[in-house]
Formats: sequence, C-alpha cells, structure tokens
Amino acid sequence: MKITIVCDVLGDPNNGTSIASYNLINYMLKKGHQVHVVCPDKDKVGKKGYYVVPTYDFHMFNGYVEHNGVVISKRDDVVLMRAIKEADIVHLMMPFGLGKRSAYICNRYHIPCTAGFHVQAENFTSHFFVQNRRWANYLTYKYFFKKMYAYLDAVHYPTQFIRNTFESVIGVKTNGYVISNGISKDFYPKEVYRPEYLKDRILILFSGRYAKEKAHPVLIKAIKYSKYKDRIQLIFAGKGPQERALRKLAKKEGLKYPPIFQLFSHDQIVNTIRMCDLYVHPSNIEIEGISCLEAIAGGLVPIVSDSDRCATRDFAVTPQNVFKANDSKDLASKIDYWLDNPKKRKENKEMYRDFLKKFDREYCMQEMEKMFLETIKKKKNEKQD
Repeated sequence: MKITIVCDVLGDPNNGTSIASYNLINYMLKKGHQVHVVCPDKDKVGKKGYYVVPTYDFHMFNGYVEHNGVVISKRDDVVLMRAIKEADIVHLMMPFGLGKRSAYICNRYHIPCTAGFHVQAENFTSHFFVQNRRWANYLTYKYFFKKMYAYLDAVHYPTQFIRNTFESVIGVKTNGYVISNGISKDFYPKEVYRPEYLKDRILILFSGRYAKEKAHPVLIKAIKYSKYKDRIQLIFAGKGPQERALRKLAKKEGLKYPPIFQLFSHDQIVNTIRMCDLYVHPSNIEIEGISCLEAIAGGLVPIVSDSDRCATRDFAVTPQNVFKANDSKDLASKIDYWLDNPKKRKENKEMYRDFLKKFDREYCMQEMEKMFLETIKKKKNEKQD
C-alpha cells in the first residue's frame, strides 16, 4: 500500500498522539508499505517520505502558544497534493485545519480516507478555559469535529468510550473501528536495580503531560492523608505548562520528598515502571490513557479516576482500582489499601494478565492495517457500482 499519514502535530514522541503517529508510521514501514508523512516539523525538511507544511505565526502570542505545546499547521494545497495524489489511502491523525483540508482533497479525488480519533473536545476547549463547560464540549463535537469525522470512509477509535461519546453527540453512526494504540512488549515485568537513595521509599508513578486535565494536584494532595506519607516518593513522568505550579503546590503541601519531574526516554520509563510500587492515574479527561496501560503491563497495580470523561475508568478490575474523581481523601484510602495488602496487590497483578491481551501493539497495528485494506476495497467497490 501507498499510505499518506497527515499529522497536524507530530514533534517529539512525548505525548499520546505523537507516539501513536510514530508507532503507526514505523509499523507500516516495517511491513513494507510505502509511507508518506505530512507534518509541520522543520527538522523533517529533506527527510525521505516527509512533506513539511508551514505553521502560523502568532507574533506576540507565540510564547503562549509554545508554552502550551501547541503547533498550528498552515494548509498548503501544493504540499498536500504532492503527498496525497498517488496514495492508496490517506489517514488523518487530528481534526484540525490540515486534516480537514486533506479530507476535502480525498473526497474530491475519490481517494480512500480514514482518521484516528485522538483528541477529545476537552483537549481543544481547554485552550479557551472552558473545558469543564458541557455546552462547549458538546458544540465542539457537534459542529467542529463532525465536519470531518462523520464523512470519512472509516474512523479509528482507540476506545469504545470515545466512540460512544462522539456518536451520541452527533447522532450519527460512523464506520468505526475500535482499536487500541497498543503497548509494546518492552514494558513487560523484569527485575531492575533501584538506586540506593530510593530503596526505603514507596515509589508512586503517574505518566502524563503536566496539564490541568491530568489532575496532578489530586495526587499531590492525597499524600498528606496517607499513613505512608513520610515514605512516599511521587514520580511525574512527562512535561508541560503546569510544571512550575505543580512544584509550588508540592512545596506548599509539605511533602517529605519533593516529586521527581522528568521527561523519560523509552528505556528510562520502562525501567522506572519496573522499580515503582504503584501507579496512579488521576486524570479527569482521557481518550485512552496508554501510559496507564504501559504501567499495568509493567506489573504495577493501577488506581484510576472514575471521571465520566476518562477512558481509564474502564481499566479498573476491582473497586479498589478506582477512586472518586478529584477526591484526594478517597485516593489516599486506595493507596493505603494496596500498600497495606501486598498479597492482594500480587493477586491484582495476575488479574490484569488476560485484560492486557487485546492491547498488544503488534495485534493492534495488524488491526490498523486490516482497516486500511478493508477501506480501500470498499472504496474500490463503490467506484465500480
């Protein structure tokens, strides 16, 4: 297949969508397919298979845009036509300007077109400070996202949760495929060395961008309610605009051990998961929560939020794996439960073995490839009719 993947945002593999993009690109290349990538990354100029579009210049607001990790690609029909015209199928990663324009071109020239649903309405409305306004998120799905997703040949949903959310708002059944972004076997459990200075501490990990919707403060505040507060070391894997505020909050809460804030490489996060004791995912907004799945695969018992806007709530296999959203005291009680009961913690790990099978990355990428092939075949049959 000749596959064109359109990424309004690509950048470094330090967030869920970018990681999903690179995984898809690398897998399809490994399978021998010809892959072209459209993105705004200047460092990809001249690199084989990449078509680079410009970005918008916001002048005096560039600092704010960069601080929030946002890149807004400019639509460039010349570049898009070069990347799309010979493709057997085009896959869009985001429902923004570049993706929407690509969908229009595909429709005009009868080229099969699919897209991944990697952005919740809240991820968009948070930049306008209305992420908790139900009406704002409803309108985003109904009148902004629908313009692209409802008219594609197929839609890739990482979870049934986000498919149900979107289709219930727009009132239309899409040709949807529910396929996880998948987790690598690299994360499977293995004994690792824990540094001497960490040996007497209880290590609790949370992997996620330092953004408001990830709800890091709920976890920070929970520590003071735990009977193990003088032994707990929080590790926040990631980066983002809220780092300074989170450091300040941790200091204010008087944590004995300041949280470790670090953007880990792939190998580093694998080893970090293996040396930790628990994984907590307090996020209120999450399409899939692949970092949570990676931690589970690495042998950590998870504690997740029950937020109705968070797919990770479906990862709880017992009542003790979930806490009331934004309730630090309830979270602390769940943390203490697992730390008090190492035997039950071991049993819980065993319960997750079958749960993880459907998230194997190799299997998930095979399903993506199958989606592409079925879409091409269906489009071909429609032309013949």
